[in-house]
Amino acid sequence: MDVDQKYFSNITTRERAIFEGAISMGALFHQFVGTPVNKHTKESLERAMEESLNLQPAIENVEVTIRFDKLEESMTEFDYTSLTGDMLDVKIHTKVENVKATIRIEFIEELNYPLMYVEDIED
Repeated sequence: MDVDQKYFSNITTRERAIFEGAISMGALFHQFVGTPVNKHTKESLERAMEESLNLQPAIENVEVTIRFDKLEESMTEFDYTSLTGDMLDVKIHTKVENVKATIRIEFIEELNYPLMYVEDIED
């Protein structure tokens, strides 16, 4: 079966590159927010997020950083906290045919919100 023809012929290659990154970003956010984390597990959690998303179609690269400053602010007396959206700085790089897209989430101080957006498109 030609999956591209059957399910994606109604959108452009550019739209598909954005779609692939956006659904992966949503999956990352809703799968990992709430995960217990501390300064000792931060790096392994970052790598786990990267490695799991890199398995998905059209994903070229994933860069995950858990902001240490936001992690430290949220620490409890039990030496851990739960991952929140404001701790995430993530870039998902996709490629569909000749189109590359970078989808990002980062905490925007002025908005007081972890914003997901299309950071870049290369045709």
